[in-house]
Amino acid sequence: MDIQQTINALREELNLHNYNYYVLDNPTISDYDFDLKLKTLQKIEAEHPDFFDENSPTQRVGGMITKNFQTVAHDYRMYSLDNSYSKEDLIDWEKRIQKVLGDVPLEYTCELKYDGASISITFEDGKLKRAVTRGDGFQGDDVTNNIKTIKSIPLKLNGDEIPEKFEIRGEIILPLEGFAKMNQELIENGEAPYANPRNTASGSLKLQDSAEVAKRPLECLLYFLIGNNLPFSTQFEGLKAARKWGFKAPKEAELAKNLEEVFKFIDYWDIHRHDLPYETDGVVVKVNSFQYQEELGYTAKSPRWAMAYKFKSEQAATQLNSIAYQVGRTGSITPVANLNPVQLAGTVVKRASLHNADQIEKLDIRVGDTVFVEKGGEIIPKIIAVDFTKRPENTAPTQYITHCPECQSELVRGEGEANHYCPNFYGCPPQIIGRIQHYISRKAMDIEGLGGETVALLYNNNLVHNYADLYELTVAQVLPLERMAQKSAENLVNGIEKSKEIPFERVLFALGIRFVGETVAKKLAKHYKNIDALSQATLMDLILVDEIGERIASSVIEFFENEANKIIIDRLKSFGVQFEIIEKHNPNATNLLEGKIFVVSGVFEKFSRDDLKKAIEDNGGKVGSSISAKTDYVVAGDNMGPAKLEKAVKLNVPIINEVDFLKMIE
Repeated sequence: MDIQQTINALREELNLHNYNYYVLDNPTISDYDFDLKLKTLQKIEAEHPDFFDENSPTQRVGGMITKNFQTVAHDYRMYSLDNSYSKEDLIDWEKRIQKVLGDVPLEYTCELKYDGASISITFEDGKLKRAVTRGDGFQGDDVTNNIKTIKSIPLKLNGDEIPEKFEIRGEIILPLEGFAKMNQELIENGEAPYANPRNTASGSLKLQDSAEVAKRPLECLLYFLIGNNLPFSTQFEGLKAARKWGFKAPKEAELAKNLEEVFKFIDYWDIHRHDLPYETDGVVVKVNSFQYQEELGYTAKSPRWAMAYKFKSEQAATQLNSIAYQVGRTGSITPVANLNPVQLAGTVVKRASLHNADQIEKLDIRVGDTVFVEKGGEIIPKIIAVDFTKRPENTAPTQYITHCPECQSELVRGEGEANHYCPNFYGCPPQIIGRIQHYISRKAMDIEGLGGETVALLYNNNLVHNYADLYELTVAQVLPLERMAQKSAENLVNGIEKSKEIPFERVLFALGIRFVGETVAKKLAKHYKNIDALSQATLMDLILVDEIGERIASSVIEFFENEANKIIIDRLKSFGVQFEIIEKHNPNATNLLEGKIFVVSGVFEKFSRDDLKKAIEDNGGKVGSSISAKTDYVVAGDNMGPAKLEKAVKLNVPIINEVDFLKMIE
């Protein structure tokens, strides 16, 4: 046997042992024998560097140093899940599905919801190509070197019908036993233990030395595949294929024929989840059919075809010591409870949200009370009740503040609004700092080298008073700031300069116009093309834009009528910030479909659904999400949703196939 054959044979054998041990939990070799074979392979590879392979089992030990994790755009957006907290929520969800699909038989895949760090891993030609964190859903950090050290992730796939390229999504988790061992070692060394497995797993992905990641007993539980031409048509078949190819796709997943079977799965795991070797906080229920998933589509944040059922949240009792009031970037006042520290869901809780004045009055919350705190899927825990049996005597009801705690302006509360607001929009420091922090945030201008704390330092040192001031900063100005070195000062200034390349829709979101979130900013940017056209739009013009209501329209007009905002925008223009959409030239684009609205439904031979929608837009048409009286055509493929078919017929909307569509654009 020649050297290459020897190396390949050893690699295949070690990969198989890895799979048996870390995926099947069924080792067929001792740890000692495995280590001997691995050292043999390392020695041969070192002697014959021509046969280096980045996916060799020897590469799992790490050793690569990553100073800066590159930001990478996801090929397919990573959405978050809608949450439900009762079976009634799931029943309502099914009704919404049936409104779209009609009265069709539905199957669901039930999977446990693992509490870890989300990851998307790309495979090409059966080999691990890249691993990217969730980030903001549109882009994340490339952590490939660290992911390769996790032994339950295959570096090379086995089996048949493996797609040429696909992504697989999962959670990086830290099993409870491994977490306990890590903490025990820290305690024995006199160091502080980690707070909880989830945060430790997430932090591990951003360690600069992959050799340190390799020392941690991380696992990866995979749950969803995405790509073109996948060799299966359902979620459950996808999980089976993933296991066959070498992934650790948990076998607790089950196929449910109806909601009753979903409820049985939930009831079982609500009790038995504590027997699992890792943390889980609920059940994810997915419509099984990929075709139905495509028909249902997505909201701005979540798939309509999936729902996370969260198990009842943990609660704890503790004492309320004081109430603080925070001012947000829009002037909204948020009351926050300062508590005696208490252990809750793996973390020490010292603060909890009180939401607003109505909530404080409704629960009759008073300083000195013993309160019940719950962590129900929120970052900041909330107070849900007061233990009145332990209330101290002679306590007075809480009086909500009347003036801003930062600038002393008298607070206002609009009719029908839950929150109080500080009206000093352009003079209240937390609002000014908050708007600049929003401007630099990842989903907005994504200014590298500049964080929220630094923004506060810049403001407090009179270096910036609005986000336009950022573009006049120099290295010499920021260098004297606390914890600022020459290199970090240069990175900050360079990051601000690079933000001039950010596209218009994200700049519009970054401006912080009230009620204009990511999705609304994209719609307005796409419709008006540039900031000048948007700033001159009337209330009626704005309301006529798809999905723009009077509240948003009024807020946009109010923003552009303000003289201070006009000056800031003129300054940003002079610095070269992008205030118009840069149209990508498409030589095949036409205006043949201008003014026409199309709804796409079903499965197609000549197009993927995304390609078909792009072809509609490239030729001047608009793609609608649902059929209405305004719809001009429905482009129907195989297995068109019966509910859409019924509605199209009822409204006399013409139904065409992909061949008819191609004739329209020829």
